[in-house]
Amino acid sequence: MAAQPLRLGKINRKTKETDISLTLSLDGSGQAEIKTGVPFMDHMLTLFAVHGFFDLTIAASGDTEVDDHHSVEDLGICLGQAIKQALADFSGIKRYGFSAVPMDETLVRVTLDCSNRPYLHYGVSLVDQKVGDFDTQLAKEFFRALALHGGITLHVEMAHGENTHHILEAIFKAFGRALDEASSHASRTSGPLSSKGSL
Repeated sequence: MAAQPLRLGKINRKTKETDISLTLSLDGSGQAEIKTGVPFMDHMLTLFAVHGFFDLTIAASGDTEVDDHHSVEDLGICLGQAIKQALADFSGIKRYGFSAVPMDETLVRVTLDCSNRPYLHYGVSLVDQKVGDFDTQLAKEFFRALALHGGITLHVEMAHGENTHHILEAIFKAFGRALDEASSHASRTSGPLSSKGSL
């Protein structure tokens, strides 16, 4: 059987607020080289890549002297676009993915559908508004932008948890694992997994 071509997404996005270059390989080994200008997001996106076995390179700068909102939201836009580009017309993949990830007292579940039907349900309650310098509300904005631009139906749910860092870390790990499952090659179909024949 011939080797499958690597599925890559390459996005360059420059606005008056941010400048982002991002390359994603869905068929990687978990290699990450990430400099976003937002250290907490560097950490979270590295976890996403490692636990999803994706190769991810990001070089980004933004108006973080204002706050991190523009950078974090635009990172979600770019990663969503890269996922959609790498998956092309969603052919030959399992389409659905699920992962439940514990971290100490925390349990998070992520369920997703690479369906070209963007939607985010974010059932997460965080006690702390900040982890270090990071505004924790921005995690939801990141995933909202990613789902919209990636064509992904995404459900993020916290079963329980207390430590805000643990909760966010579990979310990014679970998202990586769920996307790895959804984007993996389906052995019994070569087209989109849909009774309509397209997504």
